[in-house]
Amino acid sequence: MRVHRKEQLALSAHMSQLENLLENSRFGIPVSEQLAMNATLDLSASRVLCLTSGRGQTAIQLADRLKDARVICHVLEAFAASETAELIDECDSNVLLDCSADLPEEDFDLCVLPMSRSGETGLTRDWLQQAYDRLAMNGMLVVTIDQKKETWFHHELEKFGKNLTRIPKRKGVVYKLKKLKTLKKLKDFSTEFAFRDQEQLIKAVSRPGVFSHRRLDLGARALMESMEIEAGDRVLDIGCGAGVVGLAAAKRAADVSVHFVDSNPRALECALAGAELNGISDVDATLSHDGAIGSEEDDMRGQFDVVLGNPPYYSHFQIAEIFLQSGLKALRPGGRIQIVTKNQEWLQARMEQLFDEATTTECRGYSIVSAIQRGS
Repeated sequence: MRVHRKEQLALSAHMSQLENLLENSRFGIPVSEQLAMNATLDLSASRVLCLTSGRGQTAIQLADRLKDARVICHVLEAFAASETAELIDECDSNVLLDCSADLPEEDFDLCVLPMSRSGETGLTRDWLQQAYDRLAMNGMLVVTIDQKKETWFHHELEKFGKNLTRIPKRKGVVYKLKKLKTLKKLKDFSTEFAFRDQEQLIKAVSRPGVFSHRRLDLGARALMESMEIEAGDRVLDIGCGAGVVGLAAAKRAADVSVHFVDSNPRALECALAGAELNGISDVDATLSHDGAIGSEEDDMRGQFDVVLGNPPYYSHFQIAEIFLQSGLKALRPGGRIQIVTKNQEWLQARMEQLFDEATTTECRGYSIVSAIQRGS
């Protein structure tokens, strides 16, 4: 009895140390992630899949407690994946990190989804369906929400089974659902849409979680109408999303090649699928969150004639700076870079520092800042 008590105390002390490490890491723990950590303390499984609203804290805790379990943490975006990997290493955890367009195609006994009601509806539905589908029969789905009075998730989860348990918490809700039947049909959340660029009708593929899902972004349209593409150009479409700008560039002139770069593997999947739809064969893609083009073994410095970018406007120019640094490395001397923005002042000033002949044109309420790579 004393030995058992000592083991319990040692385990409790170890868990407290891990919780302190997770709490005090620079990443913090979102509400839905904390709910998921608490909701899975009494669950056991040998094959575990976790999504994360934080940096993999639930997966790390489960891997630490279930020593013999295979625990995978799936992250859709490469920057979040790099930070999650940092925390996994800091905790010396054996969590397996997966950054891909879809959840791993294997069976799991436990799937844990910390989620937010403010998330994208289509992507949330996609994750719920995929997670339930990946569960082995009698496997457990745990979904945590950072909103106490929400009802949307309840409605969505009841589509999979009426044996749904809803557990209200002070800061949110925990749902638990055992898989008792397979889904008769899986919904395809991807979509195709078409747009015109000059005289060309171009088809694009989009999925939830990819920028400007289902439609052509007006900023992308403005960039297309302003871009200069010549025969034989090698084009870098950085932050490509569904690839609409790069696809239009490829169709503008003969023998144009396009390299797509994005931090979202779904985006690259869509861009390459769009190229196939349009019969564009000279394309390639790199998953990158820091603007790197290709791998260390495949150095593409100074190989591009044109760099095109439509950076997000919410990042206080941090991502725009990554785009510019990537363009600086990628362009050959005399190559052209064109970036679309809503805030022309910062971008114009920064491109004047990095490139030559920086100019701004207005199109559809957006500013397109263009510049030339300096000679060697």
